[in-house]
Amino acid sequence: MSNDAATTATPLTAGSVPGTGPAGATRPEPSAMGLGISLPPADARAKTEGTFPYASDLWAEGLLWAAILRSPHAHARILAIDTSGALDMPGVHAVVTHQDIPGDTSYGRRIADRPVFASEIVRHHGEAIAAVAADHPDTARLAAAAIVVEYEALEPVTDPERAFEAQPLHPDGNLIRHIPLRYGDPDVTGDVIVEGLYRIGRQDPAPIGAEAGLAVPRPDGGVELYVASTDPHTDRDLAAACFGLEPDRVKIVVTGVPGATGDREDPGFQLPLGLLALKTGCPVKLTATREESFLGHAHRHPTLLRYRHHADQEGRLVKVEAQLLLDAGAYGDSSSESLAAAVAFACGPYVVPHAFIEGWAVRTNNPPSGHVRGEGAMQVCAAYEAQMDKLSTKLGLDPVDVRLRNALATGDILPTGQTVTCPAPVAELLQAVRDYPLPPLPKDTPEDEWLLPGGQEGAGEPGAVRRGVGYALGMVHMLGAEGADEVSTATVKVQDGVATVICAAVDTGSGFATLARQVVQETLGVEEVHVASVDTDQPPAGPAAHGRHTWVSGGAVERAAKMVRTQLLQPLAHKFGMSTELLQITDGKITSYDGVLSTTVTEALDGKELWATAQCRPHPTEPLDEFGQGDAFVGMAFCAVRAVVDVDIEIGSVRVVEMAVAQDVGRVLNPAQLVSRIEAGVTLGVGTALTENLRTARGLIRHPDLTGYALPTSLDAPDIRIVKLVEERDVVAPFGAKAASAVPVVTSPAAVAAAVRAATGRPINRLPIRPQAAVSAASN
Repeated sequence: MSNDAATTATPLTAGSVPGTGPAGATRPEPSAMGLGISLPPADARAKTEGTFPYASDLWAEGLLWAAILRSPHAHARILAIDTSGALDMPGVHAVVTHQDIPGDTSYGRRIADRPVFASEIVRHHGEAIAAVAADHPDTARLAAAAIVVEYEALEPVTDPERAFEAQPLHPDGNLIRHIPLRYGDPDVTGDVIVEGLYRIGRQDPAPIGAEAGLAVPRPDGGVELYVASTDPHTDRDLAAACFGLEPDRVKIVVTGVPGATGDREDPGFQLPLGLLALKTGCPVKLTATREESFLGHAHRHPTLLRYRHHADQEGRLVKVEAQLLLDAGAYGDSSSESLAAAVAFACGPYVVPHAFIEGWAVRTNNPPSGHVRGEGAMQVCAAYEAQMDKLSTKLGLDPVDVRLRNALATGDILPTGQTVTCPAPVAELLQAVRDYPLPPLPKDTPEDEWLLPGGQEGAGEPGAVRRGVGYALGMVHMLGAEGADEVSTATVKVQDGVATVICAAVDTGSGFATLARQVVQETLGVEEVHVASVDTDQPPAGPAAHGRHTWVSGGAVERAAKMVRTQLLQPLAHKFGMSTELLQITDGKITSYDGVLSTTVTEALDGKELWATAQCRPHPTEPLDEFGQGDAFVGMAFCAVRAVVDVDIEIGSVRVVEMAVAQDVGRVLNPAQLVSRIEAGVTLGVGTALTENLRTARGLIRHPDLTGYALPTSLDAPDIRIVKLVEERDVVAPFGAKAASAVPVVTSPAAVAAAVRAATGRPINRLPIRPQAAVSAASN
């Protein structure tokens, strides 16, 4: 990359954000604390120094170690389980199977259809059969291997299309949900029709730290679970139901969460721990291996998509028809929610007067699918953007112009019948990435600065490299959908110049803890703010997904802080005969509008303890009806991405040169944190487009490790240019901010695929992109 190209992007600082405001205006310089500054995370130093306590670091007196026996089959009947060999081993304290569960034998955060331990039928590779507690981790693993299970192997159903006619794999049947969306006139046709069949592979969340946890029995017969839960109150209720206990006798304490791109801690790792702790009366710890992590937690839904787009001669969309089939794997979990998002956003951020979408989620004997960032929306984005490229090619039009002619805007109506009431600057975002200068071509730079696809030592030849530029638009919903009760509770306390925030919102890397500190700083003028650790003794705050905690929990913190502010200012206002609205707090000082009053927050507190508790609950939504209609979403976020790639058209290797991103964020609350979230989302999307594919053979996961599952590294990460952030505040959202991390994940894979199409002339209808798909026909 030349120096000229590297300096084109405006740096994102606390004082200015590129392209924001009415006409790219510069934002005013914020105060030294509060919203709008790049306040670093309080735990940043501990994490970088390796002293931050994760679940795998926990210890307790009399600790036992757990291991889980998992099925080697994708589909089998269990004829017998013999645990005697494990129980006879020295150092083994307990073995638990389905027979040792005193409460509910199945669980699920959304659909309770997944057994804690398989009893009669194994439905996926890696399903838990039994768990062991021993005095050493090696002993526990050996004991688990000593359990003898007699299986009768059954033919697995791994093709989701076969699931419709196959024998039921589960008592609830193979069909989890069917959504037929009907919008407009089914008989309408366009002058131009393009069709496509697309496949999206299985991606794994691949957390840096594998699952770990500690269960400690309590004197009252209950148990405490120290785990990296992202939804502690739901996990507590699931655990209590499994253990046959009242919820108040089970406590979830959230340990350090080492990042999350989905449900960080699957209950399937937590429940065996609690059962073993209750049975042995001893603390029990589990640290999963990377293989166990791949086998145990949920993955992104593999999806088959069939599309037919109708348009007029100018490229304006007339009708979209689509069939979407999501492979849920063995159990339902969040598949219903993922399907709703896929169906609702199947046409993308475009105005479509007529739409007919059929969506299904089905059970198979493949690994379970679940919540992964941008679920549902990512899969359809790759397909509808490929269709827009096909349409522009068939009409001989510029792909950006075709998208601009159909771009969604505020006030338009989605195919679900819901009016877009939030800011939707889709055209503005696309124009921003189109107008951003392209990186220089290799011929304009010294050859030693040019990275060939596959690296400088790769097998490719410079003469076989072609550059491609591709565009994509994406959208996601924020918060829960279809009637989900979105509510969070927070308490703010202030004493001796120090504020404390108590809220059960788990910071999975989204930066909520930092946001809470900034909100209190800005509202109360107190610089030192502590965010209490999370456990289920606190009121619930809900799951950490869809940007919920920025909106719902951040809103609760803001309301509580404003209530404390009123308590702080009322005595002063009364003393000086004015209303609290005439007083302001800036940089720890309280002043009146006329300058008569000037004091510090510490002096006003005068040793008093002030506190308040508040809730935030957004406006309600409704489920999609039998025709896929309904106001199912609270809000939406949009993104435009331009990808530049170099492709060796002889061997099919791809290098992503640059990703230009424009996004509507509502309001920039922490500039550095926002940049990090967007860059991480784009990088994750690049992995989805090119390398990440959890491969299976007859339902068995092949190479469940980080050598067989190729994550993008720093060498694979492209130059990421955030060329525009549109700060048009959503008036119904606290602070006016929007979720930031999911929409670049959704949009980036489609942009990379579009760029590879442009470079090779190949259709590129599968993600991740296989090398053979990127080999140009002209090279043969």
